[in-house]
Amino acid sequence: MEFSGAVLAGGRSKRFGVDKALYIWRGKELMRHVLTSLIESDDTFIVSNRNYPQFNVPVHRDKIRGGDSLSGIHSALSYAKHDVVAVAACDLPNLKPEYWRFLMEYASGYQAVVALGPDNWIEPLAALYHKSLEPLAKLQLQSGDYFLKRFVEIAEARIIPWSEVERRFGSDIFLNANRIDDLTGG
Repeated sequence: MEFSGAVLAGGRSKRFGVDKALYIWRGKELMRHVLTSLIESDDTFIVSNRNYPQFNVPVHRDKIRGGDSLSGIHSALSYAKHDVVAVAACDLPNLKPEYWRFLMEYASGYQAVVALGPDNWIEPLAALYHKSLEPLAKLQLQSGDYFLKRFVEIAEARIIPWSEVERRFGSDIFLNANRIDDLTGG
């Protein structure tokens, strides 16, 4: 299945202390880990209000700024060439191509495919979205509601249980680097 792959790098990295997209972990930048997970996409790009020429993929700005991660998802859906869009945050370095193939198995008939994490909360920044959700994202942004959980609840979403994700990919698949200590174990 053809799909677009979008990496969101819109945060200010305040808790991290430096631009986390460029932080070197296990020999390469966090952004490069996530881009590598999307290697099977023929339309891979970054959504950010910063430039990242070193990654050799297009960088698109938020179309509607100020809406946190929902702005990034909206922009990813707007810029994508394909109907199915894999959206990943730049601070999820353990994502793998197999993870995206796994989600694709559930994509038919749904507007979104979102896994639950170990705390049974959705992982909306490691998910598939159908391009048809772009108007819904725009409407939600314009209303001032940036809550991703509500966006997923309104969409026709397939929610994948954590037990299935963990069994296939291990307990650290959604390692989220909000602080350097998250990566160094400190």
